[in-house]
Amino acid sequence: MHVNLLFTLTVLCITSVCGIDPVTCILQGDPQPPAIFMDGDFIIGGAFTIHYSMKIENHTYTRRPQLLECSGSMDFRELRFARALEFATQEINNSSELLPGITLGYSIYDSCASAPMAIKVAFQFANGQDLIFNDTGSCANSAAVTAVVGDSGSTPSISMSRILSHFGIPQVSHYATCACLSDKRQYPNFFRTIPSDHHQAAALARMVRHFGWTWIGAVRSDSDYGNNGMTSFLKAAEEEGICVEYSEAYYRTQPRTKLKRVADVIRRSTARVIVAFLALGDMRLLLEELSQQPPPPLQWIGSEGWIADSELLRFNMCIGAVGFVVQRSFIPGLRNFLLDLSSEQVLKFPLLTEFWERSFSCSFKRQTGSSSSLPVCDGTEDLRALKNPYTDTSQVRVSNMVYKATYAIAHAIHATLCTDKQCDKNIKVEPRQVFEQLKRVNFTRNNYSVSFDANGDPVAIYELVNWQPQKDGSIQFVTVGLYDASQPKGQEFSLSRAVIWNDGSEKVPASVCSASCDPGTRKAVKKGKPVCCYDCINCAEGEISNETDSLDCYRCPPEYWPNKDNDKCLPKPVEFLSWDEILGIILAAFSIAGSSVALIMALVFYKNRTSPIVRANNSELSFLLLFSLTLCFLCSLTFIGRPTDWSCMLRHTAFGITFVLCISCVLGKTLVVLMAFKATLPGNNAMKWFGPLQQRLTVLGFTLVQVVICVLWLKISPPVPYKNMQHYKEKIVLECSLGSGIGFWAVLGYIGVLAFLCFVLAFLARKLPDNFNEAKFITFSMLIFCAVWITFVPAYVSSPGKFTVAVEIFAILASSFGLIFCIFAPKCFIIIFRPEQNTKKHLMGKVTSVKAL
Repeated sequence: MHVNLLFTLTVLCITSVCGIDPVTCILQGDPQPPAIFMDGDFIIGGAFTIHYSMKIENHTYTRRPQLLECSGSMDFRELRFARALEFATQEINNSSELLPGITLGYSIYDSCASAPMAIKVAFQFANGQDLIFNDTGSCANSAAVTAVVGDSGSTPSISMSRILSHFGIPQVSHYATCACLSDKRQYPNFFRTIPSDHHQAAALARMVRHFGWTWIGAVRSDSDYGNNGMTSFLKAAEEEGICVEYSEAYYRTQPRTKLKRVADVIRRSTARVIVAFLALGDMRLLLEELSQQPPPPLQWIGSEGWIADSELLRFNMCIGAVGFVVQRSFIPGLRNFLLDLSSEQVLKFPLLTEFWERSFSCSFKRQTGSSSSLPVCDGTEDLRALKNPYTDTSQVRVSNMVYKATYAIAHAIHATLCTDKQCDKNIKVEPRQVFEQLKRVNFTRNNYSVSFDANGDPVAIYELVNWQPQKDGSIQFVTVGLYDASQPKGQEFSLSRAVIWNDGSEKVPASVCSASCDPGTRKAVKKGKPVCCYDCINCAEGEISNETDSLDCYRCPPEYWPNKDNDKCLPKPVEFLSWDEILGIILAAFSIAGSSVALIMALVFYKNRTSPIVRANNSELSFLLLFSLTLCFLCSLTFIGRPTDWSCMLRHTAFGITFVLCISCVLGKTLVVLMAFKATLPGNNAMKWFGPLQQRLTVLGFTLVQVVICVLWLKISPPVPYKNMQHYKEKIVLECSLGSGIGFWAVLGYIGVLAFLCFVLAFLARKLPDNFNEAKFITFSMLIFCAVWITFVPAYVSSPGKFTVAVEIFAILASSFGLIFCIFAPKCFIIIFRPEQNTKKHLMGKVTSVKAL
């Protein structure tokens, strides 16, 4: 629209050069007549989007532009809004409490959703209809209206506010929801009875997240309403972890190709939920385009701009749609007022004439001279029989916003003019005074409170509306939830009944880029994709996730390990060589068997203690050796079972002391053999230095050294139970910590030194005569003993868990069995099965034969 239209209604003060009074103001251009008006002491302006397009004029710049004119289809719902202002004004004029004795008038315009028209209407509100007028001052202070109700759209409201604010005229919108209008620096005179889109965007994002949708599409009106609303929604959606596959914009005046492109994007998308922040006219065009080639079933999420408009109920693809709208209300008498429309009133205003003709498909041919082929409207048509948005008062929502806006202005004028119930209509009321009083307005009408915060906004309360199919095939708006921004954070949104979705069921449809990750996995974002598109990665070893869609896996505490599903930490099983497992039972059986064998051999030796073979092999050391071997077998039992403080100290010290006692006895027997052989040589009396007393002292001395080592070990750093969690990741090995490693290896080393010394002495005595044949057996037994314990060291170090203990027990049993069988088995065999060889004569005979050789 040409820029000079912005100045069509500007005023010019003509000087006396032209012969006109210097303070006379003249309108430049033709005034725009209101669509509906009524005179009064104070005039309230009204601006509504009754049409959605405007006639376009090609400017030649050779003549004055024609008056702007709306065109296209009529929005009957918006006409109801306009008439709600009439109704509220009529109620106020009939009230004895509000503005008694004062009549309010109105001047209602159709802005046709156009910024140029809205600007022109704003200038019209400021200047009035008179071509020449005098305000006894400057023209800038003149104003034709006290306040304005409107506009319905955000963009027209923004355009109007920028003009009206210069004249101090307050503006109260019933349907402009753009959050930008809360900025008092840019729009200081703007108020509204409908909540800001800032709250609606937050409510929509909260609802989308509530139903588990993380992958959505978004489409908006390419206007202040759609762009600002969608910006707020996308910001809130990001905070809620929602991803947007696409965000498209369209405005009804844009080329049809743009609309087709937007529709194709919707058809190709994978998101099954679409958030539409659209004005009614844009939404209608989009649905018409989509109906030509319907997309896969979509779950529509609507803004208040279209979600509760019954005109769209004909589009079945929107069944199950949900969205937030202002609270449903009831205005007593409104329906009767809307239906009580006489033909005289209809013919008085062209807007009502158009409504009547469109509603009844007739024409006032005779009155207007129209050549239409439609039947003639005779005034008998029945409005009550109509079913259209104008007569539908079952969902009075935005009409109540108009009603409250009108009453708010009336209360502000009342506060300016009246004291108690006395009003003086002769007082000149400036719009700025009404503006100041609007800031303090606070009243209740029809149980709905009206007040404005510092930004000119009301308290945000929304109802969640659902398009639910009925048994008769119709679709109705059903309230299923509530959003109250005054509630504590996290409690604003609540559902009161089941939602019916696009497939007619109560099962919430899914719309995700990637399926939810089960517990035991974590999300890994796909490269180059939004955060809602991810792969599910199994948690690493030792880690769990116990929530769906977990971002990270968490390591279990040291004494816990994940279950097989990696969603729970369970206590690690504790492993030790127990009495009730097969290995423990076998080792315990061998231990008891070994000790039993030692006791049986001791019994055999005791019963045959006077026999030559027992007496010839140092019976006292033999009995002591059998006793020590019995203890060696039994000490292995201390290694089985759950380690405790006492068992850990006992097992190692008992093992060390009993084995030293055993080796000391063997060493004593070996020394006896050597001394006895030397004693047979002429002139050698070495045997007198190694008699029974010396033998006992030798065994006692060697054993005491080990006792001292063990005492020091226990005193400085004793063995204690220890939970080994390093060897196995999934279980705990309960073992005995050595405490002092030096102590442990000192015990083993001392045993090793004695065993090696015994082996050397026995090896030296291996070729003695047959009656001293025991040296050969000791040599062999020591060979077995040393071999066992040499191989024990690497096996002990490398064995895992409880098998470390099993290796130690095996070494104890193997070396003990080696000693007992090598040293005592041959003797017992002779005693039991070859008694004829257990004679002194036999032993002496063998000596003679040897010497003879």
